[in-house]
Amino acid sequence: MAHETHAATHARTLPADLGAPSFVDSWKTRAVLVGVIFSVIAALLAFADGSIDHFLRAWVLGLMLTFGFAVGGLALLMVQYVSGGKWGLLLRRPLEAMSRTLPLVFVYWVVSAIFMKKLYLWALYPTASDTTAALKAGLINEIQAHCLDFKRPMLNPVTYVWVSLLCFAIWAFYTWRLNSLGIQRDSDSPANTPVWIKKLENISGPGIVVYSLTMTAGAIYWVMSMDPTWYSSVYGFLFLVGQGYQVLAFSIIVALSLSKNEPFKTLLRQTEQHDLGKFTFAFVMLNIYIAFGQFLIIWSGNLPDEIPWYLDRIRGHWGIIITLDFIFHWVIPFSLLLSRDIKRNKKRLIRVCQWMIFAKAFDLFWLIEPNYKDAARNLHFSWGILEYTAVPIAMTAFWVAFFCTRLKTRPLVQTNDPHLAEILEPEHVHA
Repeated sequence: MAHETHAATHARTLPADLGAPSFVDSWKTRAVLVGVIFSVIAALLAFADGSIDHFLRAWVLGLMLTFGFAVGGLALLMVQYVSGGKWGLLLRRPLEAMSRTLPLVFVYWVVSAIFMKKLYLWALYPTASDTTAALKAGLINEIQAHCLDFKRPMLNPVTYVWVSLLCFAIWAFYTWRLNSLGIQRDSDSPANTPVWIKKLENISGPGIVVYSLTMTAGAIYWVMSMDPTWYSSVYGFLFLVGQGYQVLAFSIIVALSLSKNEPFKTLLRQTEQHDLGKFTFAFVMLNIYIAFGQFLIIWSGNLPDEIPWYLDRIRGHWGIIITLDFIFHWVIPFSLLLSRDIKRNKKRLIRVCQWMIFAKAFDLFWLIEPNYKDAARNLHFSWGILEYTAVPIAMTAFWVAFFCTRLKTRPLVQTNDPHLAEILEPEHVHA
């Protein structure tokens, strides 16, 4: 009966107004309010902690989460242009809006760059003489000293800044190019749609490769280099899959929330909603496959230059966190997205996607905090630990507010998309 009702009420034509609904402004207002409240809470927690160290570590968590939305949204936009499919008609405008939040992410990165000496050991000891002095003073051990000297050509403040700036410039170029072509395509004749598809494919194909390389560089410099003694050959790929995980979750939340009003009320059918749920399920599976694969190889190898990274994140009560991370990040979304009914129920699917974003933030906490001497193999309560909630929530809230402003600047539907006629057809009626 539900299918019959939906088929009977599904409109075959789009409304005249294709802009974002007015309630997007209320999203923005609430996001700004949340951002302000949690900014005050974060400042109070930093004062209670007596140091900005945890504040800055939490800032990197917020940076990586919003970076994942912005640059991950750009990457998924390019994947859509290359692969095609009806899901692009639903997510293209939200993904474009996500990519255009890159300026705010850049501001977030600038803050971490200014305080790099508080975050990175290699920034604190940028020369060989600094490393030698720190070793004699007992501030670092011999392994750390060796790694700092060996990796100095790559891990130094100048290279960090220039590589990061280059990556942002590349992401900004692809953001500008794809967004400008997307809006130009809207104003062109539908007869030229194949030309536009080919043009966007030709840009996006190499763009995905460039994204993979630059995103890996960002993940290495901004997170992995917090522990200069450790490395992983799949670290960038972990972040790549993780960005798909969180971007799809956020995109589904936006699309389903927009379907309360036109034009998504007409555009979003249950069939496409179910397909998006299955797509997200695939990323949940891929995410745990890569993470467990890395763990299995390193743990079974038991090499002295690799295994301490995991021991820092398992011993000293960190085993509780990694267990919860496994449950939050994989078991819960995997179990829920197995259900066909949940994937076809808007409210429940939104709740699952909200949980996935929380799980991604929780996983980043597990990746970041144990890199530091006071936290490795020593999970303990402090006011600083609470900053891992307040700071990322504030940063993400301001990012959401900026996203809402970007979403309002363009029509939500590309009317010359070749899948539009199909998606406007009523779904098949089942008895």
